[in-house]
Amino acid sequence: MGIYWEEEEKRDPFEVPDDIVDVSFVVSGRMLPNDHAAALHDAIVSVLPWFDDEPGTGLHLIHVAESANGWERPSDPDAMMHLSRRTRMTLRLPQHRVEEARAALNGAELDVAGHSLVPGKSAVKKLSPLGTIFARYVASEQPMEEPEFLDWLHAGLADMGVKVKKMMCGKAHDLRLPGGPVQTRSVMLADLTPEDSVRVQQQGLGPWRRHGCGLFMPHKGIKPVGKEAEKQQFAG
Repeated sequence: MGIYWEEEEKRDPFEVPDDIVDVSFVVSGRMLPNDHAAALHDAIVSVLPWFDDEPGTGLHLIHVAESANGWERPSDPDAMMHLSRRTRMTLRLPQHRVEEARAALNGAELDVAGHSLVPGKSAVKKLSPLGTIFARYVASEQPMEEPEFLDWLHAGLADMGVKVKKMMCGKAHDLRLPGGPVQTRSVMLADLTPEDSVRVQQQGLGPWRRHGCGLFMPHKGIKPVGKEAEKQQFAG
């Protein structure tokens, strides 16, 4: 009896690059409006004037405990969220801008829609190789119904060279950005290779990344998202 047996090729361990990283700042402040994307962006640019022109930069919107779990943010954009000692402000930055940003922001008093926010001690973290990542807000160029939005996501990932196996999105949510409200959706991608996961985190998806959109973070898995989200699973 003849047998042909080809062993699976062993892959070298993937080393996460550090050319794009997240810098997380401890912040002091009392409260911020739920929808603070434009105001926080403007406050950051007032201290880091190069932020909008530097490739690879992005801004994570601030979340506190009551709005960090699940996929939906409180619906009233003008409602206030109260900051705690655990609240962090995080920027995605190219490595060569990290120390400059840390020095400039440490102790600077940011005016965010009339509310004081003072970044302090910071920590630098590499992007994650986990296969499941999500973004709370992904903005398309124009409002789309869910099936069209999923097709748009799939095409954007393909242009990036990423083959996505599982993808799901949440309900539409508007952010008030320069020029008017912009429709966004939360997005989760699963079963990515480490290389593809990092690529998506580095490049992001869609516009308005410096206003908190299109930036992906690691997620422990799909199950906690809920049954409703699982129904929206899309296999590419």
